[in-house]
Amino acid sequence: MKTGRKLDPRSAHVYLVGSGIASLASAVYLERDAGVPGPQIHVLEKAAILGGALDGAGDAEKGFVVRGGRMHEMHYECYWDLLGAIPSLEDPAVSVRDESFDFNRRFVSNAQARLLRDGRKLDVSSFGLSLKQQSELLRLTFASEKSLGDRRIEDWFDHEFFTTNFWFLWTSMFAFQKWSSLAEMRRYMKRFIHLVEGLPRLGGVMRTKYDQYHSVVVPMQRYLEARGVEFQTGKEVVDVDFDLSADRKTATLLHLKDGDEIRLGKDDCVFITNGSLTESTDNGAWDRPARLLGLPESGSWKLWKRLAAKDPSFGNPGPFCDRVDLQRWTSFTATLKDSTFHDHMESFSGNVDGTGGLVTLTDSNWLMSFVIARQPHFPNQPPDVKIFWGYGLYSDRKGNFVPKTMAECTGKEMLEELWGHLRIQDRMKPVMEAGKVNCIPVAMPYVDSLFMPRKPGDRPEVLPEGTSNFAFLGQFAEAPKDCVFTVEYSVRTAQMAVYGLFETGKDVTPVYDSIHQPSVLIEAARALRS
Repeated sequence: MKTGRKLDPRSAHVYLVGSGIASLASAVYLERDAGVPGPQIHVLEKAAILGGALDGAGDAEKGFVVRGGRMHEMHYECYWDLLGAIPSLEDPAVSVRDESFDFNRRFVSNAQARLLRDGRKLDVSSFGLSLKQQSELLRLTFASEKSLGDRRIEDWFDHEFFTTNFWFLWTSMFAFQKWSSLAEMRRYMKRFIHLVEGLPRLGGVMRTKYDQYHSVVVPMQRYLEARGVEFQTGKEVVDVDFDLSADRKTATLLHLKDGDEIRLGKDDCVFITNGSLTESTDNGAWDRPARLLGLPESGSWKLWKRLAAKDPSFGNPGPFCDRVDLQRWTSFTATLKDSTFHDHMESFSGNVDGTGGLVTLTDSNWLMSFVIARQPHFPNQPPDVKIFWGYGLYSDRKGNFVPKTMAECTGKEMLEELWGHLRIQDRMKPVMEAGKVNCIPVAMPYVDSLFMPRKPGDRPEVLPEGTSNFAFLGQFAEAPKDCVFTVEYSVRTAQMAVYGLFETGKDVTPVYDSIHQPSVLIEAARALRS
């Protein structure tokens, strides 16, 4: 959309609310492409650490924690172009992009134990779709998004669809639920149809060398700090004042929780990350379950609710944050000073660490999945320490081996449930008794919020009609054709914001268009018929 005059980068001060990948990407584009001097770019972060959903922390003694990692693929055009200019964590002569591509050439995803039942590998050579289900899936792919409205996936498919290999592969890989947005599933089918053939083995999935905080966030922070960008942690923006008229919208004042105010000058602007996947998360412990928090503990959701009340074009956060019971799931990270589990999984699955990806227990009441990343997954991880991550989509159901809901379980109990499904209780008992394992559960109330059924307009435009100096960023701003729950989506919104408000001489990078490639369609159709 047209925003009127472009802002003057020489005098502009830009305030970025939140420090997730969307804000970090915006800061790079502002300095590199728009010409805003680094010291005039200010990142305001509520938490004590940067990165948003791209996180990873801990040590061998206290245990490592990854709340959840984002999978990558080679056609993240905005993301990889951005990281091509960022020096990697350990070698400034190599970019994050080049390091990641080299890593994925050496450790190729080829999962040999993608789905399990009764402790045994399932044959996933067929998606198990009936002719009717194949037809419905293809019909959905080519339906118009507008015609789907806020319908749920379960409104489109028959009950048996949710027992197929296709659904188990899909729901565990992307974290879609039966009640998730049908429109979002359609976007995924269109955007990633070139990956459909490889779904059973996670073909085409890429990962970073280490956890995403150390592989992506830290290098970006270093790059930006070297250019003078200001990072302020412990700074929570709780409201924004606007001058709203019939054809023009201007942000004028930022209100901070500590009582400070930031008044915006003529060429100043603010980029707001509205909503968050990782808001109100809580870590449990080996002997303590994580707590389920919610709106009272959040920052970005309360901010978006205040902003949405000011103008209809600022979106509608309700569909994304008012049903924690449908949006939450629980993850966990295990740290082991013992290789028994990893050795067993390598022998059982046929995958060395870093090549197998998600393993999903289809008969788990929690629908538990876990993944063993390439070791070490953290730069400070000792050679004799192993880690793995897992999650369960159904936190409110009792386990098959532990008579508690997943949300009620300690880290120890989550591993007992996993050992039971894998039929390795006896093998792991000595490791548990020797105190050589730790497991930290994490309650994530909003992690599936971006997939909730929504209508056009519920996500605000990155640049609402008439905006003169502000933008919305991230997973809950509208980037047509692209898919939420991806780093590519967040980086794309950053491009849209910077290139829309400043004169850069650049256009937003087009979404990779595999849906119009005949060879891709033929391969996808053949896979769906298998």
